[in-house]
Amino acid sequence: MTTGTTDHKIDRLVHLLAKNATVVVPGPKIAEEIGASRSTVWEWIEKLRALGVAIKGHPRRGYQLEKLPDVLVPSLVRAELPHAEIGHKIIHFFRTESTNSAALELDAQNGPHGTVVIAEEQTAGRGRLGRNWYSEKSSGIYASIVLRPPLSPAAAPILTLLAGVAVHHAVGSATGLEADIRWPNDVLVNGKKVCGILTEMKAEVDRLHMVVLGIGINVNHSSMPEELREIATSLALESGRSYSRLHVLAELLRSVEHYYHMLLREGHAAIVREWSAASSYAEGKQVRVKAGGNDYSGVTVGLDASGALKIRRDDGLQELLVTGEISELR
Repeated sequence: MTTGTTDHKIDRLVHLLAKNATVVVPGPKIAEEIGASRSTVWEWIEKLRALGVAIKGHPRRGYQLEKLPDVLVPSLVRAELPHAEIGHKIIHFFRTESTNSAALELDAQNGPHGTVVIAEEQTAGRGRLGRNWYSEKSSGIYASIVLRPPLSPAAAPILTLLAGVAVHHAVGSATGLEADIRWPNDVLVNGKKVCGILTEMKAEVDRLHMVVLGIGINVNHSSMPEELREIATSLALESGRSYSRLHVLAELLRSVEHYYHMLLREGHAAIVREWSAASSYAEGKQVRVKAGGNDYSGVTVGLDASGALKIRRDDGLQELLVTGEISELR
């Protein structure tokens, strides 16, 4: 179960401190403006400090931000996206099991198209094929985007590719790092994974009711667990500097919106084209394939119109990979 969405008063507290970042804001003024007791304000200040928000306390005077906070509360995200379709509604958790699980519980009224569910920390983040997603507190972006597209369930694979292209663009734009995409949904920097995408949906035979794009990006992780160090990394580890998660998230949501409208306007071929241009895995890559209990090697020869990956096996047969995973043969 989730631990509860973030109280809108905490959101207002962060916004108030950010708006008055150069001055000491008296505790009584904070309490009055956000409609909470002074003891509650103190408790929330402590919660924000535990998330790494630098707030200095001045005895008998109040509180002051030492630097702008890198928390992804709704007021700060919306300030970056004033006219957005994707991100017009933000649901924020300090801590939850899984943003995808929380998003899938939303009905059309509480989670309309373009809603984004964000967590500072996940306790049971989920990846593809039943894997867990490592979600270090306040270091990454753990977001699920609710789409309600006028498309059939057959479009789900294209939406996964769309998310990969959007992350690829956002990483490059926000950090200058050169990213790659490994089919179908892994975004890599220097050959290691910095982002995973989990697409889930609610649908009838001929209609999508809801698609949830779960996107996890390792941003400011200073290290990875030992079992992941050979295969996973973070933007900070690859560049030697930290980044504003808010800036990366805003770039991501703008990119998802851009490519979503490209899909509606131009069709699947546009996303296949963009993905193929962004990925070194699209064509001519020697890979090992694991799919449906089979394990073989071959070379990639492009995507088909649905986003499936074409593989020319070493034995000469050609396969169309709809599900499964690939790794580069070195």
